[in-house]
Amino acid sequence: MPQRPAILRATLLLVTLAAPLASLAAGKCEQLVATGNPEYPPYLWRDPVHPERLIGANADLLEQVGKSIGVNIRVLYTGSWARAQEEARLGRVDLLAGAFLTPERLESMDYIHPAFLTTQAVVWVRKDAQFPYASRDDLKGLKGGTLVNNSFGQDFDAFAEQQLTLEEVPSLTQAFQKLMLKRSDYVLYEHYPGLAVADTLGLADDLQPLEPSVSSEGLYLTLAHNSACNDPWLRGQLAKKMTELSAAGVPQHLLQDNLARWKAQQLQPAGTSTQ
Repeated sequence: MPQRPAILRATLLLVTLAAPLASLAAGKCEQLVATGNPEYPPYLWRDPVHPERLIGANADLLEQVGKSIGVNIRVLYTGSWARAQEEARLGRVDLLAGAFLTPERLESMDYIHPAFLTTQAVVWVRKDAQFPYASRDDLKGLKGGTLVNNSFGQDFDAFAEQQLTLEEVPSLTQAFQKLMLKRSDYVLYEHYPGLAVADTLGLADDLQPLEPSVSSEGLYLTLAHNSACNDPWLRGQLAKKMTELSAAGVPQHLLQDNLARWKAQQLQPAGTSTQ
């Protein structure tokens, strides 16, 4: 009997300690910050009305994921694609809203499986300066352009490093401009975003993607190792919701919606929004 108060006190202490632990298990962060490639329509691009934000299919998907797990996810513009990756590596942002799987990124990021979309990277050329092209070997001896820290999958990245001459530039706009100025022979970039940016620059009739594609890679959501919010509960919830949404075809529907959104936005005066 004398031990009962001690037992009671111990029980109360455990209950008191369990409350914050349960709160932590439900996710210690109520808000996450994501970023990504700002020249990636219809997947991601800067909101013309609120240029501090990124919008697009990937941003819409993250919004749905966040709502389903009770976490507010903001997708913000942090600079070029290379800069966005550096911000994630340093833990200044929590998530990358779409990245290919590479050994280098695995050193600083957890990949949330499954991939939510698949993209094809292609060879972009001037229509008046095409060259015989049937495989990536036909790029040898030519001068190409790509973005700083861009990836086209482990296999092609290794081939490019050993066999190709590629100049890295900060933006696709700059890469396409160099191509038009004949300072490069081709540009490597994804198909849909390349079409969108070429159209924006008024180059849709001057540039052409070649077939076959050089790679087909999955786009993943990644969680920075240095994010203060990176814990087992969050990783598990993100993977669970991404699996559910992908199985339901949600990413593909969002991609089609944002293709239409991007095209409609290009027809509007500057400073207006389709939202």
